[in-house]
Amino acid sequence: MIAASRTLASPVLRQAVARRGFSTTRAQLSSPYHYPEGPLSNIPFNPRKKGFAIKYWTYCTVGFTLPFGIAGNKDDGREMISEGK
Repeated sequence: MIAASRTLASPVLRQAVARRGFSTTRAQLSSPYHYPEGPLSNIPFNPRKKGFAIKYWTYCTVGFTLPFGIAGNKDDGREMISEGK
């Protein structure tokens, strides 16, 4: 039954695709909705600039260690409350 439905849908599907006439056009760069294409054109920073590696690794290091630093400082407050001081 499934095979029969595939054979019936196949010619219908082919006709629909052929009738639509799919085509593509080149992006209009003068339009505000199209941007240049290619490698490194779709990110908001330039990794080829001087000093990028230092800024990147600093950002990663701070972003990774900051939550642990904040969590580590919270323990001091709980000890004082539990001791009753």
